[in-house]
Amino acid sequence: MKKVVIGFFIFLALLFAAAALVPVLFKDKIKQALDKEIARNINARVLYETDNVSLSLLRDFPNISLSVDNLTIVGQDSFQTDTLAQIPSFNMGLNLMSVIGGDELKVNSVTLDEPVIRLLVLKSGKANWDIFIEDTTATAEADTAASDFRMAIKEWKVNRGTLFYDDLSIPFGMAAYGVNHTGSGDFEQDVFDMVSRTTAERLTMTYDGANYLENAKLDADVTMAMDLGKSLYTFKDNNIRINEFPFTFDGSILMPEEAIDFDLTFSATETDFRNVLSVVPGMYSENFEDIKTEGKLSFDGYLKGRMIDSLLPGYGIDLKIAEGMFKYPDLPQAARNINVDMRVDSKDGTPDNTTIAVRRFHLDLGKNPVDAQVLIKGLETMQVNGNVKANIDLEEITKVFPVEGMTLRGLLKVDADAKGTYSEKSMPVIDADLNLTNGYVKSKDFPAPIQNLNMVTNIRNTTGHTDDTRINIERFNMNLDGEPLEGRALIVGVDKPAFDGRIKGILDLTKLTKIFPLEDMTVSGRIAADVAAKGKMSDIEAEKYNNITANGTMAINNLNFVSKDLPQGIRIDKANARFNNERIDLQNMSGALGKSDIRANGTVSNYLGYALAENQPLRGTFNISSNRFDVNEWMVDDEGAPADAATEGVVEVPANLDVTLNMDAKEVLYTDLKLNNMKGQVQVKDKVARLNKVTFNALGGTFATSGSYNTQNLQRPLFDMKLDVQNLGFKEAFNAFNTVQTFAPIAKVLEGKFSTNFAFAGEIGQDMVPVFQKLDGRGVIKVLRAAVRDVPIVDKISSLTRIEELRSFVIENKMIDAQIIDGKLVVKPFDLNVGNMDMKIGGSTSANGSIDYLTALTVPTGKVGRELNTRLAGLLGNQNVKAAERVTLNLSIGGTYNDPRVSLAGGSVKEQAADVVKSAVEEKLNVAKQQVEQRKQQVQDSLNAELDRRKQEVERKAQAELEKKRQQAEQQIKKQAADKVGGFLKQLSKPAAKPDTTRTGTNQ
Repeated sequence: MKKVVIGFFIFLALLFAAAALVPVLFKDKIKQALDKEIARNINARVLYETDNVSLSLLRDFPNISLSVDNLTIVGQDSFQTDTLAQIPSFNMGLNLMSVIGGDELKVNSVTLDEPVIRLLVLKSGKANWDIFIEDTTATAEADTAASDFRMAIKEWKVNRGTLFYDDLSIPFGMAAYGVNHTGSGDFEQDVFDMVSRTTAERLTMTYDGANYLENAKLDADVTMAMDLGKSLYTFKDNNIRINEFPFTFDGSILMPEEAIDFDLTFSATETDFRNVLSVVPGMYSENFEDIKTEGKLSFDGYLKGRMIDSLLPGYGIDLKIAEGMFKYPDLPQAARNINVDMRVDSKDGTPDNTTIAVRRFHLDLGKNPVDAQVLIKGLETMQVNGNVKANIDLEEITKVFPVEGMTLRGLLKVDADAKGTYSEKSMPVIDADLNLTNGYVKSKDFPAPIQNLNMVTNIRNTTGHTDDTRINIERFNMNLDGEPLEGRALIVGVDKPAFDGRIKGILDLTKLTKIFPLEDMTVSGRIAADVAAKGKMSDIEAEKYNNITANGTMAINNLNFVSKDLPQGIRIDKANARFNNERIDLQNMSGALGKSDIRANGTVSNYLGYALAENQPLRGTFNISSNRFDVNEWMVDDEGAPADAATEGVVEVPANLDVTLNMDAKEVLYTDLKLNNMKGQVQVKDKVARLNKVTFNALGGTFATSGSYNTQNLQRPLFDMKLDVQNLGFKEAFNAFNTVQTFAPIAKVLEGKFSTNFAFAGEIGQDMVPVFQKLDGRGVIKVLRAAVRDVPIVDKISSLTRIEELRSFVIENKMIDAQIIDGKLVVKPFDLNVGNMDMKIGGSTSANGSIDYLTALTVPTGKVGRELNTRLAGLLGNQNVKAAERVTLNLSIGGTYNDPRVSLAGGSVKEQAADVVKSAVEEKLNVAKQQVEQRKQQVQDSLNAELDRRKQEVERKAQAELEKKRQQAEQQIKKQAADKVGGFLKQLSKPAAKPDTTRTGTNQ
């Protein structure tokens, strides 16, 4: 017994030792295999930190658990700014023996915790999840040998996931929250059953901007027969439930190659009307179980055919509801006689061959009947034949539907008929009336009601032509707490509509939003308006404003706006505006943008074109002033919190603006900078923002700047800047500007001030930081005073030469010429005097931090240290050195600013220091300029090649079009000839005319 106990404890000790050692011994092997598989198979950026990779033997025993935390997958090309998946915790269970002794790592299980997955399909059909690299290996044996992983997955799990799917080509969208999914199956076998269970706390489905399913619950148990050899997947036992609506699938999916063949049917597994009512948006809630229902339904459909590229399978859905009824327990009346007979059918899946037939739709809302029927053939060019009729007492509605906290009264009449073709150039013949009489709305959140609410609206089209469509709001009026609002509008035509409208009265947003609360938005304030406009859209697009009649006034008081997307808020204490055909005069506006006060006045022109037409710019000139404007408050991320500028992405200048802003701000906060007394002009036009003579004080210095920021190419935004700075501290400049940190890191340790007049231009990166490798510029730097001390380069020179005076000295009133060429700062030679020594310095600093300078140092011969003196004697001759009073040392400086390398490059007893450095710097400039010219030529060659390709393509298409027209003309000629011959032959085949026997041969 004792031996058994000892043996057991020895076994436990070995087990724990293995648990501790196996992850350590094999972590590198697994990490390398993981990286190798990603590079081989995934055409996307897979981001994770090495420190976030961990291994455990105990977590998933007997498997080894490989975990990767904070895993992110970002797309490429069209999806380079889209995150495909963000996974806080990714876990794979690896077969222990495959790790220890196998050539392949067998993956037995996969677990994702709280993943956020965003699937996107562009209008072109390109999908962001198509990231797997196509396998070009010749044989299956080669495939197996090429991979270090073997997917022997038997189970997988997703915990608390979020899934977004957006297909712009349909357009269809889906969002699922709180998704839990488990699946199991032996993927090492060719034939097996896969069992899965999926739940979602909230499921929303959208088609063409309308929610057809909103915040529904999903529960799905699915068993599928898997035949991997045939790529055939057959539904077996399955039950899918959305809210209380259960349905099931039968049939199979065949996926041998790229094409997918569907042969599926589906149907509801329960027949109570209650089941389908649960998926009607707005009906399913916590109290749904208390709703009384009656009636039966039938629901079934099919999906059959092939899907590949633009080819879609056929589909059909049948829904019938008979004698449906629902009644809320706390309301006196029910919705009864709900009868629906509806079918959607598309035999080949194409929009043109799709039919939607609502053969019957009827319900009684209390005593109010609603009837509708419609037949639609085709989804792009639609043949429409339908009508809807309803006479509804709004007070009766509240006895059927719960309208919490709201009192409604009034009569709503709808009578609409439509028959004909709907397309871009045609409309159905329409006769529709929508009238509301004696409307009354009262909310428990506001004591005064909206009353005397009346609206008379009709839509007419008698010919089927889009330009003959008339939308006429003959009258709209209401009264809120004693304040009237009335208006009218007439729109004739669709493509180039004519309009005639007016609105007059007071709109109290504070009262109105208490009656009708806005989601994720707070609005308050008063707008008094009397505005009228009449004209044609064609005149607006042609900017013929003399043909437009527009006039009126608007006064705004105490307007406040805060939303989820604009949490900082906007406040307008007061503003007055006057309208005419061409412009709006804004007067005496005062308020705040977030915490920043603002005052403004100015003019806006082409406001009608901007508001009503496409691609028309809004033009204007504004004078804006502020005591304190905080730019940082408006640099926010998607969550509405202040964002790190390094992660912001490119800020796009609006396209349809042609605006001039004259600024006068006493204080502007931007990142860590405080800009005082900012004045100047900003012009925004054609996606370009220009600064004109903008001046301000900051960091103890004075700034004057002009320049531009160009986002016409959002992938490669450009900028140029002319900068005039006076009396700025070196250290302050280093701490504030990344350009100084990159090209002049020495500023970090210099005590003193400088002035500069510098112009530079280049490209802005996606992080809104200049791309230093492509920066060009030139200018002059005036060192007013600089105390040089503890500078690594100078310390190295002092150590080499043994001249202590070089460790600390002062520079005053020194002019330095510099030029930035292709991302390299070239400092032209300048001279310094330190004691009785002369220095000439010049060279370059690259954007990557490397330096390449040459210093010519002219010193008394006895000043040089013994070691360096010996080396000079070897270079110049001992007698020459001894005979000379002064000697010039040529020092080469390389490496980086923090780790410089200084060496003796030569010397002379006659050569002037200026000549030595000048020739070396000129050579650097020439080399840099040659590189720029080569790069420009490469760009031009690439552009010319693209232009030639496009020219050839246009010529090819033109030739093909000419050939097509020639063939058509030839066919037309043949047809005309055939018609003429046929006509001639017909004439020949006619019988001869009989003589008229009623007449004689002579005249009487």
